[in-house]
Amino acid sequence: MHNMSDIIEQYIKQLFEETKDDVVEIQRANIAQRFDCVPSQLNYVIKTRFTNEHGYEIESKRGGGGYIRITKIETKDHASYIKRLMDLIGPSISQQQAYYIIDGLLDNQLITEREAKLIAAVVDRETLTMDVASRDIIRASILKRLLPVINYY
Repeated sequence: MHNMSDIIEQYIKQLFEETKDDVVEIQRANIAQRFDCVPSQLNYVIKTRFTNEHGYEIESKRGGGGYIRITKIETKDHASYIKRLMDLIGPSISQQQAYYIIDGLLDNQLITEREAKLIAAVVDRETLTMDVASRDIIRASILKRLLPVINYY
């Protein structure tokens, strides 16, 4: 049984497949009504599953004619996708953001499920047992070192 977030995520991904376009525009109220959920549930799905790290850009307009425009960033060129991720990482990165990057790599078939689990274990807070600021800096360094290797293969 999937939870509501999984169902909404699948629906949005299905819209991309059906339209065969890199842009999907949805209306918050319509989706909430369709899935009988509150609009904040949709916001949660967008903020956690359609992030830059996952390869998406979000544009939102609130109000009566409001919409959420989700643009899938072209990932056929793996080198530019990896470079974009490198730019996103910056000098430090939280565990959650690192997981988003790992999910994006997996979604774009740049790593296997096993590799995703290995990378997640390496960047996990349980592995990097130090203060938060140092941990986020070390995590960023690890990912910046791994990404070019992933791109090479």
